[in-house]
Amino acid sequence: MINDLISDSLTRIRNAATRRLSVTTLMHSKSVEAVVAILQDKGYIDSFNVIEDGNKKSINVVLKYDDNGVTVINEIKRVSKPGRRIYKGRDDIKRFKNGYGTVIISTSSGVLPNDKAYELGVGGEVLCTVW
Repeated sequence: MINDLISDSLTRIRNAATRRLSVTTLMHSKSVEAVVAILQDKGYIDSFNVIEDGNKKSINVVLKYDDNGVTVINEIKRVSKPGRRIYKGRDDIKRFKNGYGTVIISTSSGVLPNDKAYELGVGGEVLCTVW
């Protein structure tokens, strides 16, 4: 049994990008779906869709590569873990990697990227960083 679905999903995306696969499958949860939607909005993945198989759900993620076949994701890393939660306030989440990266945060307003959380004036648990 997997305790941390977000960590498992990020590892599956990282491994698929390393192997240059076009599609990978993730286990479904609402938080994983929100993280993947942010990755799509920010341009780190091409697309995703939720597959329902009876009472089980999974997420198919289509990875994105540049013209040379190199993955768009340089690094994707889990920050807050089940054993050690990391929380940041509104002022601590302004920018990541000089604006080239994205911090994904679980806030009281939902799962948001760092720029939207800063605009709304909310902080929360730092789920992962991507650049």
